[in-house]
Amino acid sequence: MAALRAKEASRTLRAAPTAQKDRALRAIARRLREGVDAILEANARDLDEARKNDLAPAMVDRLTLTPARIEGIAKSVEEIVALPDPVGRVEGLVRRPSGITVGRMHVPIGVIAMIFESRPNVTIDAAVLCLKSGNATVLRGGKEAQHSNAVLAQIVHAALAEVGLPEDAVVLSPSYAREATRALLGLVGIVDVVIPRGGEGLVRFVAEHARVPVIAHFQGVCHLFVDDGADVERAIAMVIDGKARRPGVCNALECLLVHDRMVDALLPELMTALAKEQVEVRADELAHPKMPGSVAAKADDFGREFLAKILAVHVVSGIADAIDHVSRYGSGHTESILTPSYDHGQRWLREVDASCVMINASTRFNDGGELGLGAELGIATSKLHAYGPMGLEELTTRKWIVYGNGEVRG
Repeated sequence: MAALRAKEASRTLRAAPTAQKDRALRAIARRLREGVDAILEANARDLDEARKNDLAPAMVDRLTLTPARIEGIAKSVEEIVALPDPVGRVEGLVRRPSGITVGRMHVPIGVIAMIFESRPNVTIDAAVLCLKSGNATVLRGGKEAQHSNAVLAQIVHAALAEVGLPEDAVVLSPSYAREATRALLGLVGIVDVVIPRGGEGLVRFVAEHARVPVIAHFQGVCHLFVDDGADVERAIAMVIDGKARRPGVCNALECLLVHDRMVDALLPELMTALAKEQVEVRADELAHPKMPGSVAAKADDFGREFLAKILAVHVVSGIADAIDHVSRYGSGHTESILTPSYDHGQRWLREVDASCVMINASTRFNDGGELGLGAELGIATSKLHAYGPMGLEELTTRKWIVYGNGEVRG
């Protein structure tokens, strides 16, 4: 069984020195660059089948690999090499009245099961983050990326063998059947945590069937609130970046909230810019007359993850109204405010509940690489034990350690 092999490999990986783990990561980055042609050939097979099966455009975008994207993956691996290894770090050493000294040490979680759709880059991101943090991983990718994932897994295995680490530290599940996924979700005592990354249906399936702990990565219903007095050009630039550049990703902008005093100054000019980008606008009753070419929004357009060039627009009376809207419709992913007011920005940070809360920045910055993590396993929205992009730190847990000199409790 793949998970049992990973469990055995995790014992070796837990004790592996940082230098050896970093050599494995450097070998992965090098082999990615050397294997570009083979990766693209495998990816082309997946893309051909995806189009024949009418895969959604957002899924096709996530599935697609290019030389530039492969180079980006390789660079992110090298960024992770440069990051400090959290394993073994001790925090909070305190001497107790009894004479003992206590603290907490960061340790690997153990075996992490990644269940994901479409994104072949997750094969590499999960492998290198888990390796660096001392965890073994079982990868269960989607059938739509099977050829890409297989080639990438071969690259990882070759790199592990090159540096003397067990190849089973990263295991690609051989089965795409739902029964196999259910079995993986029930491996209590073998799999320590499962992380689903994909559409809402996949995440809910995992959450409903898992007997092992789950760190959920639910949908990204991301908002931008344009406050009174905000710069119009900056607002338009942030909306276009958030919605039009890569609409199929989880940190894409799905709903724009506009202060009612900004309606006349912003919305007509914004509509012109969105039309050039072929973005469909679904506007509420106050925004619709100011945005020629928009369509009237329906109630269920708010709180939706479109994953397409579709943007909902809602006019609010102020920051309190905007926060209320986010509280009702947000998914805990990413929420941003564009404001000239320091007080409003600080209130947004305090009162908005999301894994990443921003002032005057595009929602697209909620990304492991952009936040300095090198890469991520996904963006956790379930709060326990991680909230936001999961990097090396989030792939460790902490155990208590005690230094004594023969003390007894008595």
